[in-house]
Amino acid sequence: MLSIKPYLRSLKLNPDKAIDYDAYPFSIPAVRELEQIEFHPEVTFLVGENGAGKSTLLEAVAIAWGFNAEGGTMNARFSTADAHSELHSYLRTVKSFKRPRNGYFLRAESFFNLATYEEELEEGAGRVHHSYGDKGLHRQSHGESFLALLQNKFQPDGFYMLDEPEAALSPNRQLTALAIIHKLAQNRCQFIIATHSPILLAYPHARIYLLDQSGLSETRYEDTEHYTTTRHFLNNPAAMLERLFAEENEDD
Repeated sequence: MLSIKPYLRSLKLNPDKAIDYDAYPFSIPAVRELEQIEFHPEVTFLVGENGAGKSTLLEAVAIAWGFNAEGGTMNARFSTADAHSELHSYLRTVKSFKRPRNGYFLRAESFFNLATYEEELEEGAGRVHHSYGDKGLHRQSHGESFLALLQNKFQPDGFYMLDEPEAALSPNRQLTALAIIHKLAQNRCQFIIATHSPILLAYPHARIYLLDQSGLSETRYEDTEHYTTTRHFLNNPAAMLERLFAEENEDD
């Protein structure tokens, strides 16, 4: 019997399209070396340094799926900056035989614009913000509004993409987000998440892909720099800071 999940099974660069590997975004090593990504039925993480291509790849996958480049549901239609790459048109995807009933693309960098769009929709329909709690998104803190969307907009039978959600969340609220993600993953949901958070990356039912100068490869949680650096720091913060400051003084 075929499994419904993952809704997005895999993707690769379309070999039938001519690609200029000297042009952005194909000049990014993780994009240039992209052969095939196999997605986990529940959660797939994309990790790597700033500039490694996490958000670029996540955005391209979102657009290829049918999401608005700046986020929202599949029905969201707004644009404040035409800044996305054309990578989405070069992707070949393999999808499940069944489409999810729900979906959302949530990215930290355009969350303010998305919140404005969501509120305008609610007000235009004469509703009082019931889609994300009893207060408007702009009447809540960044973290509160981010969690309000997770708790109220994310429903079972869904495909969800998150771009650096930890930017809006304290450590405790990252744990709350993990609990929400786990509950939804057990209710026919699939997540793809670009993150720097060692807390989120600890989720056990997941696959982690590292994007770096050598390309894109699967890795273990304990082998990520996010885990090892955080562990070393928390084990002995004083010693690590002393070494860091000594190196800074040598550079001066």
